Amino acid sequence: MGKFDEREKSFEKKFAHSEEIKFKVDARRNKYLGQWASQILGYNSDQEKEYIQSVIKADLEESGTEDLFRKLKADLADHNISDEEIRKKMVELNEKAKSEFK
Repeated sequence: MGKFDEREKSFEKKFAHSEEIKFKVDARRNKYLGQWASQILGYNSDQEKEYIQSVIKADLEESGTEDLFRKLKADLADHNISDEEIRKKMVELNEKAKSEFK
């Protein structure tokens, strides 16, 4: 039973590590999205910091990224940013964040 237990613990560690990396990538992506949207919204550095925190919190509302998308869409509604552009930026910045954790 010792080998089985070792193998199980190894899988658990690998899963935990993968989840930790995913969380970090998501948080970094959200930071970048907050910075991107802040520039469009014309925020100063203090406003930007607060806004980034609100973006991070928005992504924690539900599983997936639709909560994040809805926030960005609502916040950028007066700036003629299309849904497609927001989704494209989300993918682009997710890839950027992923590359930083490889």
